[in-house]
Amino acid sequence: MVSLGGIARKIFGSSNDRRVKSMRPRVEAINAMENEVAALSDAELRARTDQFRQDLANGASLDDLLVPAFATVREAAKRVLGMRPFDVQLIGGMVLHGGDIAEMRTGEGKTLVATLPVYLNALAGKGVHVVTVNDYLATRDAEWMGRVYKFLGLTVGVIVHGLSDEERRAAYACDVTYATNNELGFDYLRDNMKYERGQMVQREHNYAIVDEVDSILVDEARTPLIISGPLEDRSEMYNTIDAFILQLEPADYEVDEKQKTSIFTEEGTEKLENMLRAAGHLKGESLYDVENVAIVHHVNNALKAHRLFQRDKDYIVRNGEIVIIDEFTGRMMPGRRYSEGLHQALEAKEHVAIQPENQTLASITFQNYFRMYAKLSGMTGTAQTEAEEFGNIYNLNVLEIPTNLPVRRLDEDDEVYRTVEEKYKAIVREIRDANAKGQPILVGTTSIEKSELLAERLRKEGMKGFQVLNARHHEQEASIVAQAGVPGAVTIATNMAGRGTDIQLGGNAEMRIAQELGDMPEGEERAAREKTIRDDILALKEKALAAGGLYVLATERHESRRIDNQLRGRSGRQGDPGRSKFFLSLQDDLMRIFGSERMDGMLQKLGLKEDEAIIHPWINKALEKAQKKVEARNFDIRKNLLKYDDVSNDQRKVVFARRIELMDGEGLGETISEMRESVIDDLVNINIPENAYAEQWNAVGLKEGVRQYLNLDLPVEDWVKEEGIAEEEIRNRLTELTDKEAADRAERFGPDIMAYVERSVVLQTLDHLWREHIVNLDHLRSVVGFRGYAQRDPLQEYKQEAFELFQAMLGNLNQAVTAQLMRVELVREAAEAPPPQAPETHGHHMDGTTGEDDFGDTGLLVRQEVARVVEPEDRDPNDQSTWGKVGRNEACPCGSGKKYKHCHGAFA
Repeated sequence: MVSLGGIARKIFGSSNDRRVKSMRPRVEAINAMENEVAALSDAELRARTDQFRQDLANGASLDDLLVPAFATVREAAKRVLGMRPFDVQLIGGMVLHGGDIAEMRTGEGKTLVATLPVYLNALAGKGVHVVTVNDYLATRDAEWMGRVYKFLGLTVGVIVHGLSDEERRAAYACDVTYATNNELGFDYLRDNMKYERGQMVQREHNYAIVDEVDSILVDEARTPLIISGPLEDRSEMYNTIDAFILQLEPADYEVDEKQKTSIFTEEGTEKLENMLRAAGHLKGESLYDVENVAIVHHVNNALKAHRLFQRDKDYIVRNGEIVIIDEFTGRMMPGRRYSEGLHQALEAKEHVAIQPENQTLASITFQNYFRMYAKLSGMTGTAQTEAEEFGNIYNLNVLEIPTNLPVRRLDEDDEVYRTVEEKYKAIVREIRDANAKGQPILVGTTSIEKSELLAERLRKEGMKGFQVLNARHHEQEASIVAQAGVPGAVTIATNMAGRGTDIQLGGNAEMRIAQELGDMPEGEERAAREKTIRDDILALKEKALAAGGLYVLATERHESRRIDNQLRGRSGRQGDPGRSKFFLSLQDDLMRIFGSERMDGMLQKLGLKEDEAIIHPWINKALEKAQKKVEARNFDIRKNLLKYDDVSNDQRKVVFARRIELMDGEGLGETISEMRESVIDDLVNINIPENAYAEQWNAVGLKEGVRQYLNLDLPVEDWVKEEGIAEEEIRNRLTELTDKEAADRAERFGPDIMAYVERSVVLQTLDHLWREHIVNLDHLRSVVGFRGYAQRDPLQEYKQEAFELFQAMLGNLNQAVTAQLMRVELVREAAEAPPPQAPETHGHHMDGTTGEDDFGDTGLLVRQEVARVVEPEDRDPNDQSTWGKVGRNEACPCGSGKKYKHCHGAFA
């Protein structure tokens, strides 16, 4: 029975069809201009760029220029690349210009499609970013498509790993910039750690086109980009907490080994609070007060270390180090460390040297980075299955672009075997049969390990000449994938490997010419050799076509339909024939999770023999339902993570905007004055409560606060004894004397030096407090989930307490800046001193599928000079520049008698 919706679609077409149809008139208008534009000389064609820019200056919109601009790019591509964008590619370009996602099948020329909206939007002069999944593709596409842009008078830059700030700044200043998502995100974070506006490399986030948009905005968006640096030594704290845990009894905590969780009981919490209070580590009344989130994090890790992690099972102690044991393979994993302080808790438990933690200095999710662009669009072969996520999170619609030629690929029903062993036997047989008739085969696996397992089976069967690919060396990978369409080729790849490279039947002529002819000079000999290669590829293509085109053979279903569709889509490009088939077993992860035990029993009753497969469209539908469930669950997880990150993102935007204001401001005198007034208000309000009698005023506390934060020794006790004095009078006296002291200091050093010092102190203090705040938010996030047991919404609790922490951070900023500026003493050369440098940092992005760090040990981003050590007797208490590096637990050199970490170290 056909639904009403199905009848309506047959009559009127789907909404996708209607949108595509609405773009046809513009396509016809571009086609109508083709002869006119083709008649122009190269110089006249290039001159159209200046004319378009003039039109924009005169009030025309980019939409007004779409038809003539697209016609110009089409002609330029014909002349420079020998490629003429098809009508469907023009439609793809319009979708991208409109700020949506163009879903285009593999081989439909997405790289060329991007040139159309890139050129049009670059005319505005605000920069266009084209985002790719790896450095190889960024470099390749910038060189390849860059020829079109340069021909039309635009500048092109490329951002890859290892560039200096000057090179990055120049690339971002170009009309068109190609870059990877990781580099863009890291540059944004690093820019917001700089101390002068001129040091920043990025400009405004105007327009981005994301290639392989599903990979970048969905798969890689599972984990944030992180810039980290070494944290202060906290070994004393770990050892203290560890000693407390040893004093607890089984009644003081509950452990769930199955869920790998441990929590303190009420009795345990009370015991800990008493011990922490006695040791001077507890602030406020309760362990779970917002000021104690870091302590809660420490005690939870210590409990996990003692009660959930077993020596010689989960880890071993070797050469004075904790070495993790892989729970699946039983192998040691030297060099790997548990994060968030858990590894340090284990080191304290085993009484080995505690290695310093890495502190998160800055982080951002790809969701929040890419949502900063005024306009965002993307292209991929597979986005429709994630359309809801693109719409909800990025406000992007997905539009399916028709293929240039009808798809002739045959997608066969899955073959399901009872065991993995039977499945692999069938796969090896299938590969042998296809290979024997010269059909090129692309074998897709879900992991590198499974690729190696299949390769080993093929070797035992005597097969040679096959290629095993994984996403490690992108350039080699691209050249191997490009030749996967040669007759008889067998290429085994993980599902994500080789994206961005077209598999052409017979092989890729440009790749072969580059590999075989290399740097051979232009001339008759090279031309003859090129012709030979192209003729050979045409002959090989005919053989591959005769054998049935590319055969995509998948060894397993992925939990995401989109990954399966990516693999299928490698076959059947530009109307070529092809086929695809998935081989499954009831022992595969997806089948096992969704009740294959019942199916196994049923198949045995039905008499399914060994090495026999069950093939039926119903199984495909059942699997699709299972995949939809997993996709929905993963989407919910990402959405939930984003809700938490949005809280810190709002605060991040405030801090980063404040930094830019501070760097742009000519003088910060007014801001500094407001900070001083805020500190004075707080001191007076705390020590002279509203409506309190004079004898209830805390004169001693006020005097100490004035000395600590304003560096003034004032007769506050005498003031409060004066007859009839009011708190307002005390406030005014403090303000007047503080302003005078600040003005005298500014006059001594001159306005230029003072402005430099004020900016440096405020920025460095803000950065220090922001980094501590990030750590506190991480700790808060890890403990707030327990609030759910008390029927309280963890997200709402997180929002409320994160706000309180942020307000406290801003209050600390006022105190720390005021205290430092009221003490600072300078030498004249300070004005010519180089700007402060960001601390030594590393960049990290964990691969959502492999769990490995994309940047590994290569993510060193910024270096810092090592602070010199100065002997105590050589330090001038009044000149902080003579102190050098001061230990956190040393007496503060200012002479206050406090530890450095509780005095100047609180804001240094």
